[in-house]
Amino acid sequence: MKLLEEKILSEGKALNKDILKVDSFINHQVDPVLMAQIGEAFAAHFKGRGITKVVTIESSGIAPALMTASALGVPMVILKKQPSQILNDNLYQTVITSFTKETNYELTLSKKYISEEDHVLIIDDFLANGEAATGAIRLLRLAHATIAGLGVLVEKSFQPGREKLVDQGTEVYALARVGAMDTDHVEFLPADDE
Repeated sequence: MKLLEEKILSEGKALNKDILKVDSFINHQVDPVLMAQIGEAFAAHFKGRGITKVVTIESSGIAPALMTASALGVPMVILKKQPSQILNDNLYQTVITSFTKETNYELTLSKKYISEEDHVLIIDDFLANGEAATGAIRLLRLAHATIAGLGVLVEKSFQPGREKLVDQGTEVYALARVGAMDTDHVEFLPADDE
């Protein structure tokens, strides 16, 4: 998506070879016009696939997931990054390792919002090592839901996330694919829609 690439180049900031800051339009301050266009792009790519829900991990994926769910006319479900304070048998839970924060966290999904009848599209802001997406898929499979695919705004193509997910049978659709980056420099690969 050329608009997203242009926004990354004009407002994003590569801090080093691994970290790309996009907090001015994706994950601290959100550009609603861009998010609406992102939602439409994901909906257009995944239309006609019987998607019943859009799922994201809190919090950076909420805006694009909500816009995608709106464009598809289906509910959005948020996977929570908080441990259950009480043992709760109404939750599916799994542990995820965060690449950016270099920590582990517990990802939770309420059993009442996903069932075996759901065909789910996962939306996330970044794909790097694929840990978050793999954890989301694990939770959805515990619920016996099927996975329509993963839509990501920014894929760090130089990291193993895509290969890992594709090897597991998950389609990955990225709007912007970063081939390389370093301090104040970002190079793109052709996006999946080009």
